[in-house]
Amino acid sequence: MDAPPPVVELRDVARVYQMGDTAVHALRGVTLQVTAGELVAVMGTSGSGKSTLMNLVGCLDRPSSGSCLVDGQDVGKLSRGARAQLRGRTVGFVFQNFHLLPRTSALENVELPLVYQGVARRERVRRSAEALTRVGLGDRLHHRSNEMSGGQMQRVAIARALVTRPRLLLADEPTGNLDSRTSTEIMALLQEVHAGGITVVLVTHSPEIAAHAQRVLRMHDGCVVEDRRQQMAPAGVAA
Repeated sequence: MDAPPPVVELRDVARVYQMGDTAVHALRGVTLQVTAGELVAVMGTSGSGKSTLMNLVGCLDRPSSGSCLVDGQDVGKLSRGARAQLRGRTVGFVFQNFHLLPRTSALENVELPLVYQGVARRERVRRSAEALTRVGLGDRLHHRSNEMSGGQMQRVAIARALVTRPRLLLADEPTGNLDSRTSTEIMALLQEVHAGGITVVLVTHSPEIAAHAQRVLRMHDGCVVEDRRQQMAPAGVAA
Protein backbone atom coordinates (compact mmCIF):
# COMPACT_ATOMS: atom_id res chain seq x y z
CA MET A 1 0.00 0.00 0.00
CA ASP A 2 1.38 3.39 -1.00
CA ALA A 3 2.23 5.86 1.79
CA PRO A 4 -0.06 8.90 1.99
CA PRO A 5 1.32 11.98 0.22
CA PRO A 6 2.92 14.69 2.36
CA VAL A 7 0.70 17.58 3.39
CA VAL A 8 3.88 19.52 4.16
CA GLU A 9 7.29 19.07 2.56
CA LEU A 10 10.36 21.22 3.21
CA ARG A 11 13.45 20.75 1.07
CA ASP A 12 16.65 22.39 2.33
CA VAL A 13 14.71 25.45 3.54
CA ALA A 14 16.52 28.50 4.86
CA ARG A 15 14.94 31.71 6.13
CA VAL A 16 17.12 34.76 6.67
CA TYR A 17 15.88 38.06 8.08
CA GLN A 18 17.86 41.25 7.68
CA MET A 19 18.00 43.26 10.92
CA GLY A 20 19.87 46.39 9.96
CA ASP A 21 23.35 45.21 9.03
CA THR A 22 22.86 41.82 10.64
CA ALA A 23 21.55 38.71 8.88
CA VAL A 24 19.50 36.55 11.24
CA HIS A 25 19.37 32.90 10.15
CA ALA A 26 16.01 31.73 11.52
CA LEU A 27 16.04 28.43 9.58
CA ARG A 28 19.10 26.63 8.26
CA GLY A 29 18.64 23.90 5.66
CA VAL A 30 15.53 22.27 7.09
CA THR A 31 14.31 19.18 5.26
CA LEU A 32 11.26 17.27 6.49
CA GLN A 33 7.89 15.85 5.54
CA VAL A 34 4.58 15.72 7.39
CA THR A 35 2.30 13.12 5.87
CA ALA A 36 -1.47 13.19 5.91
CA GLY A 37 -2.92 12.08 9.22
CA GLU A 38 0.09 12.76 11.45
CA LEU A 39 0.02 14.52 14.83
CA VAL A 40 3.38 16.27 15.22
CA ALA A 41 4.74 18.31 18.12
CA VAL A 42 7.48 20.89 17.43
CA MET A 43 9.66 21.73 20.43
CA GLY A 44 12.56 24.08 21.07
CA THR A 45 13.64 27.09 23.07
CA SER A 46 12.79 30.67 22.13
CA GLY A 47 14.68 31.57 18.96
CA SER A 48 15.07 27.98 17.81
CA GLY A 49 13.04 28.56 14.62
CA LYS A 50 9.68 27.08 15.67
CA SER A 51 7.64 30.18 14.85
CA THR A 52 9.42 30.72 11.54
CA LEU A 53 8.71 27.12 10.60
CA MET A 54 5.02 27.53 11.47
CA ASN A 55 4.79 30.77 9.47
CA LEU A 56 6.14 29.01 6.39
CA VAL A 57 3.92 25.96 6.79
CA GLY A 58 0.95 28.27 7.42
CA CYS A 59 1.64 30.13 4.14
CA LEU A 60 2.25 33.39 6.04
CA ASP A 61 5.84 33.69 4.80
CA ARG A 62 8.14 32.41 2.07
CA PRO A 63 11.57 30.77 2.38
CA SER A 64 14.74 32.64 1.48
CA SER A 65 15.95 29.50 -0.28
CA GLY A 66 14.82 25.92 -0.70
CA SER A 67 11.25 24.75 -1.24
CA CYS A 68 8.26 24.67 1.11
CA LEU A 69 5.34 22.71 -0.34
CA VAL A 70 1.93 22.79 1.32
CA ASP A 71 -0.71 20.49 -0.12
CA GLY A 72 1.58 20.06 -3.13
CA GLN A 73 2.01 23.77 -3.87
CA ASP A 74 5.34 25.57 -3.60
CA VAL A 75 4.67 28.44 -1.20
CA GLY A 76 7.76 30.32 -2.34
CA LYS A 77 6.43 30.58 -5.89
CA LEU A 78 2.98 31.89 -4.95
CA SER A 79 1.88 35.51 -4.85
CA ARG A 80 0.55 36.91 -1.58
CA GLY A 81 -3.01 36.48 -2.84
CA ALA A 82 -2.41 32.91 -3.93
CA ARG A 83 -0.85 32.11 -0.55
CA ALA A 84 -3.92 33.55 1.15
CA GLN A 85 -6.18 31.34 -0.96
CA LEU A 86 -4.12 28.24 -0.17
CA ARG A 87 -4.11 29.15 3.51
CA GLY A 88 -7.86 29.73 3.56
CA ARG A 89 -8.77 26.36 2.08
CA THR A 90 -6.01 24.18 3.55
CA VAL A 91 -4.88 25.50 6.96
CA GLY A 92 -6.64 26.14 10.26
CA PHE A 93 -4.89 28.09 13.05
CA VAL A 94 -5.15 27.87 16.85
CA PHE A 95 -3.22 30.34 19.01
CA GLN A 96 -2.12 30.53 22.64
CA ASN A 97 -4.08 33.75 23.23
CA PHE A 98 -7.25 32.49 21.49
CA HIS A 99 -7.61 35.67 19.33
CA LEU A 100 -11.38 35.81 19.82
CA LEU A 101 -13.41 38.97 19.39
CA PRO A 102 -14.54 40.16 22.85
CA ARG A 103 -18.23 40.64 23.62
CA THR A 104 -19.01 38.54 20.54
CA SER A 105 -20.80 35.21 20.66
CA ALA A 106 -19.06 31.88 20.12
CA LEU A 107 -21.12 31.39 16.97
CA GLU A 108 -20.12 34.78 15.53
CA ASN A 109 -16.43 34.13 16.28
CA VAL A 110 -16.51 30.78 14.52
CA GLU A 111 -18.34 32.26 11.53
CA LEU A 112 -15.58 34.77 10.75
CA PRO A 113 -13.45 32.66 8.36
CA LEU A 114 -16.60 31.78 6.41
CA VAL A 115 -17.53 35.46 6.17
CA TYR A 116 -14.16 36.11 4.53
CA GLN A 117 -14.81 33.23 2.14
CA GLY A 118 -18.18 34.68 1.12
CA VAL A 119 -20.24 31.76 2.43
CA ALA A 120 -23.98 32.54 2.68
CA ARG A 121 -25.24 33.35 6.19
CA ARG A 122 -27.50 30.31 6.61
CA GLU A 123 -24.68 27.96 5.65
CA ARG A 124 -22.26 29.88 7.92
CA VAL A 125 -24.56 29.44 10.90
CA ARG A 126 -25.11 25.75 10.17
CA ARG A 127 -21.43 24.94 9.81
CA SER A 128 -20.42 27.07 12.80
CA ALA A 129 -22.99 25.42 15.06
CA GLU A 130 -21.79 22.03 13.82
CA ALA A 131 -18.16 22.91 14.59
CA LEU A 132 -19.02 24.16 18.09
CA THR A 133 -21.00 21.01 18.80
CA ARG A 134 -18.01 18.96 17.66
CA VAL A 135 -15.82 20.61 20.33
CA GLY A 136 -18.45 20.17 23.05
CA LEU A 137 -19.96 23.67 23.03
CA GLY A 138 -23.28 23.00 21.33
CA ASP A 139 -25.04 24.53 24.34
CA ARG A 140 -22.84 27.68 24.34
CA LEU A 141 -23.47 29.01 20.83
CA HIS A 142 -24.66 32.42 21.99
CA HIS A 143 -22.37 32.88 24.98
CA ARG A 144 -19.92 35.73 24.55
CA SER A 145 -16.22 35.03 24.71
CA ASN A 146 -15.81 37.24 27.79
CA GLU A 147 -18.33 35.00 29.58
CA MET A 148 -16.27 31.84 29.04
CA SER A 149 -13.42 30.07 30.80
CA GLY A 150 -10.01 29.78 29.16
CA GLY A 151 -10.72 26.17 28.18
CA GLN A 152 -14.03 27.12 26.60
CA MET A 153 -12.40 29.99 24.68
CA GLN A 154 -9.76 27.62 23.32
CA ARG A 155 -12.52 25.23 22.24
CA VAL A 156 -14.17 28.11 20.36
CA ALA A 157 -10.80 28.85 18.72
CA ILE A 158 -10.45 25.21 17.66
CA ALA A 159 -14.00 25.24 16.25
CA ARG A 160 -13.12 28.39 14.28
CA ALA A 161 -10.04 26.61 12.89
CA LEU A 162 -12.12 23.57 11.89
CA VAL A 163 -15.08 25.36 10.33
CA THR A 164 -13.32 25.79 6.97
CA ARG A 165 -12.68 22.01 6.89
CA PRO A 166 -8.88 22.30 6.58
CA ARG A 167 -6.50 19.46 5.81
CA LEU A 168 -3.93 20.84 8.25
CA LEU A 169 -4.39 22.30 11.74
CA LEU A 170 -1.53 24.43 13.14
CA ALA A 171 -1.63 25.03 16.89
CA ASP A 172 0.86 27.48 18.39
CA GLU A 173 1.21 26.80 22.15
CA PRO A 174 -2.52 25.90 22.34
CA THR A 175 -2.32 25.10 26.06
CA GLY A 176 0.10 27.85 27.07
CA ASN A 177 -2.51 29.89 28.98
CA LEU A 178 -4.37 26.94 30.51
CA ASP A 179 -4.03 24.97 33.74
CA SER A 180 -2.81 21.37 33.59
CA ARG A 181 -6.25 19.75 33.74
CA THR A 182 -7.68 21.98 31.01
CA SER A 183 -4.51 21.46 28.94
CA THR A 184 -5.07 17.71 29.05
CA GLU A 185 -8.69 18.21 27.94
CA ILE A 186 -7.60 20.38 25.00
CA MET A 187 -4.98 17.83 23.95
CA ALA A 188 -7.64 15.12 24.09
CA LEU A 189 -9.75 17.26 21.77
CA LEU A 190 -6.83 17.75 19.37
CA GLN A 191 -6.31 13.98 19.36
CA GLU A 192 -9.99 13.58 18.44
CA VAL A 193 -9.53 16.09 15.60
CA HIS A 194 -6.50 14.11 14.45
CA ALA A 195 -8.43 10.83 14.66
CA GLY A 196 -11.05 12.44 12.41
CA GLY A 197 -8.49 12.65 9.61
CA ILE A 198 -6.96 16.12 10.02
CA THR A 199 -3.18 16.50 10.13
CA VAL A 200 -2.14 18.39 13.28
CA VAL A 201 1.14 20.23 13.90
CA LEU A 202 1.54 21.94 17.27
CA VAL A 203 4.25 24.03 18.87
CA THR A 204 4.83 23.46 22.57
CA HIS A 205 7.48 24.01 25.24
CA SER A 206 5.96 21.25 27.37
CA PRO A 207 7.17 17.64 27.25
CA GLU A 208 3.86 16.64 28.87
CA ILE A 209 1.95 18.14 25.94
CA ALA A 210 4.37 16.73 23.37
CA ALA A 211 3.73 13.27 24.86
CA HIS A 212 0.25 13.43 23.28
CA ALA A 213 1.76 13.56 19.77
CA GLN A 214 2.91 10.57 17.70
CA ARG A 215 6.01 12.38 16.42
CA VAL A 216 8.26 15.03 18.00
CA LEU A 217 10.52 17.45 16.14
CA ARG A 218 13.08 19.28 18.29
CA MET A 219 14.62 22.48 16.92
CA HIS A 220 17.79 24.35 17.86
CA ASP A 221 19.39 27.35 16.14
CA GLY A 222 17.18 27.01 13.07
CA CYS A 223 17.83 23.29 12.56
CA VAL A 224 15.82 20.15 13.26
CA VAL A 225 18.14 18.31 15.65
CA GLU A 226 15.76 15.47 16.56
CA ASP A 227 12.90 13.77 14.74
CA ARG A 228 11.45 10.83 16.65
CA ARG A 229 8.28 8.82 16.71
CA GLN A 230 6.64 7.70 19.93
CA GLN A 231 3.60 6.06 21.42
CA MET A 232 1.00 8.75 22.01
CA ALA A 233 -0.23 9.30 25.55
CA PRO A 234 -3.93 8.29 25.59
CA ALA A 235 -6.50 11.04 25.04
CA GLY A 236 -7.69 12.61 28.26
CA VAL A 237 -4.82 11.19 30.32
CA ALA A 238 -2.09 13.39 31.73
CA ALA A 239 1.33 12.27 30.50
